[in-house]
Amino acid sequence: MKSILAIFGSLFCINAFAQEPPRSYVSYKTSEEIVIDGKADEASWKEAKWTADFIDIEGDKVPKYKTNAKMLWDDQYFYIYAKLEEPHIWGTLKQRDTVIFYNNDFEVFIDPDGDTQKYMEFEVNALNTVWDLMLIEAYREGGPAIDHWDINGIKSAVNIEGTLNDASDKDQYWEVEIAMPWDALTEASANGKIPQNDFWRVNFSRVNWNHDLKDGRYSRKKGENGQYLPEYNWVWSPQGVINMHEPEHWGYVFFSDKKASENIEFQIPEDEHIRWAMYSLYRAQKNYYSKHQKWANTVDKLQDSPISVLNKELNPKIEVHSSGYNISIESPFSGEKYLIKEDGSFIQLTK
Repeated sequence: MKSILAIFGSLFCINAFAQEPPRSYVSYKTSEEIVIDGKADEASWKEAKWTADFIDIEGDKVPKYKTNAKMLWDDQYFYIYAKLEEPHIWGTLKQRDTVIFYNNDFEVFIDPDGDTQKYMEFEVNALNTVWDLMLIEAYREGGPAIDHWDINGIKSAVNIEGTLNDASDKDQYWEVEIAMPWDALTEASANGKIPQNDFWRVNFSRVNWNHDLKDGRYSRKKGENGQYLPEYNWVWSPQGVINMHEPEHWGYVFFSDKKASENIEFQIPEDEHIRWAMYSLYRAQKNYYSKHQKWANTVDKLQDSPISVLNKELNPKIEVHSSGYNISIESPFSGEKYLIKEDGSFIQLTK
């Protein structure tokens, strides 16, 4: 499988561990009935803002074709709409829960608690064939994909401006509209509640392949060595690495109970900057272990200078134990204490 609003830059100082902040988006509540037909022509969709253009997954290249998304919600569903420019719209996979990213696809990733555990993935191709799965533990830590977990009651539709699987003409775009029931999504959150006036961690990915044509049939293109050429991975919030399964890089979606016309501004909370710093230490610990076959027991083994976020110095502590380690930090902003473990799980110790 492959498949951060705030001033960041120099304010986040952890030497080589600094990275681009995740993107954010305000999803507004709609009282209008949304018909899932792939066209998003309701008034609420027209008022909703587009996300920023998708970027290459590492964050440093402009994709060949443009992709944008919109989001809405109501008391039953989290709605997602995406428009994907594409001159060759094709798809071959028709069985649910097969590996959809072997076709060009659109993917949704959701981590309600932002702890990189119990997160959901949804993929759909131009044939509207879907794959929904749950990961109890992050895939990078060996967490298995639970393919037989389904988002019960999910609705999706695809509309194509062009002709599917027809190489004789040039297509314009395909669009995807999705309604994800809160009843299924909130099962993975700690409080089991719809995040009204709160945020979840979300990201979107678009997988695109170079293609071959044989007897008018599309397929993934192979190189001279007979192996498939690498796919393109275009995302909403850049990962900084070719791996969607680093949920700490995913975007922030704030679910406002206001209408889109009210134009609410969302700023990522200060303590989230601490979360980013802790995941940088987590990744540094993994690198340290790969070199020394043991965990670092002091922070100075992981970085050379003091760690600070938003001009506040942090004082992380490392406790190595028989099965791994804990890194803990007390927030200089809120007084909350946070802990990250060797498996990447993030825990708020005080609430």
